[in-house]
Amino acid sequence: DEGKKDKIMMTELTLEKFEEAAEIVKKVTLPTNLIYSDFFSRQCGNKVYLKPENLQATGAYKVRGAYYKTSQLTEEERKKGLITASAGNHAQGVANAAKLYGVKATIVMPVGTPLIKVNRTKSYGADVVLYGDVYDDACAKAMELAEEHGYTFVHPFDDLEVATGQGSVAMEIIKELPTVDYILVPIGGGGLATGVSTLAKMVNPHIKVIGVEPENIASLIQSLGAGHVVTLPSANTIADGTAVKTPGSVIFPYIQKNIDEIITVPDDELIGVFLDMVENHKLVCECSGLLTIAALKHLNCKDKKVVSIISGGNMDIITMSSILQHGLIQRGRIFTVSVLLPDKPGQLERVAGIIAKEKGNVVKLDHNQFVSINRNTEVELRITLEAFGEEHKQQIVEKLREEGYKPRLVRTNL
Repeated sequence: DEGKKDKIMMTELTLEKFEEAAEIVKKVTLPTNLIYSDFFSRQCGNKVYLKPENLQATGAYKVRGAYYKTSQLTEEERKKGLITASAGNHAQGVANAAKLYGVKATIVMPVGTPLIKVNRTKSYGADVVLYGDVYDDACAKAMELAEEHGYTFVHPFDDLEVATGQGSVAMEIIKELPTVDYILVPIGGGGLATGVSTLAKMVNPHIKVIGVEPENIASLIQSLGAGHVVTLPSANTIADGTAVKTPGSVIFPYIQKNIDEIITVPDDELIGVFLDMVENHKLVCECSGLLTIAALKHLNCKDKKVVSIISGGNMDIITMSSILQHGLIQRGRIFTVSVLLPDKPGQLERVAGIIAKEKGNVVKLDHNQFVSINRNTEVELRITLEAFGEEHKQQIVEKLREEGYKPRLVRTNL
């Protein structure tokens, strides 16, 4: 039994505890060896390595902190049953730890949590309660239920033992790449950032640890600017795993001390990066996990060894499909063009011939005869096309213009 008979509350992060956690979490983690990325290295001018925590059995790094925390609870604390709040990944970590220890787990998740995260949490035998719009709402409900039923609350990030478990990610990175210069870490509540940055600085103070937040919910960068933890009014981002309005207060001093910089990334940039990861590395990563990849082009350095932590890969199929479509549109590889033509035989064939000659691939046609009162004068043809990219897209549009069709780009609806 890894639990302590006499509970001693952790009051600080120590190298000894990080080393202990790194050994304990090996019981529940899979090896996630660094992947060198030629593609991203060329893009940003650094030597980029990926730490693919999306390949964990639970689909995210969160199993580390959840299992280590559970191992440090007393047997009595575990028997009360565990409860937590999570947007999905910590939920699976706690549910898995509870299953391994043979105890009950209750997980409160925001109503909009992706179905894959809800179902996988249930698959470990946990009871799932859907409540609130964002993590903060779910957390308040979980604390209420913990008080009502006497459950042991396992905080997803504002807990030193949880942060110590997450620090095992940095331990593995440094063992595999001792000369790492930069580690990029996604930030929601700050647990992973705390563990990674604190351990990194203990081992080598010269390692730069850069936190990355969604631009629309940069609660930590706001808190650092204020000098204390602040709560943002809303959390609107496609990076749902990092949609936290209030970062952790217990771990905040460690972040103040050990994080060198925070970069914010707009949601739009995550869409294209999702496409890059699928095409170049065959990796499915949730949007929160892509923050550190999108941040690479914002780094103010060259020829450095940079590790981007991909925190998770739990994404439902509908969201994945939507992001892929938006990514193709964003990159100019799918687009819709409207042309007006006389309602005469052969016009459709002529337009199709122009597109074929330019090596465009027609995906969909929409022929509207009622765009004008006099349909003999003009009808609208909307053509959705596949192209090689933005340059090829513009080439096709320009050729239609040369042929007198006055093409107009319109919103693409697939």
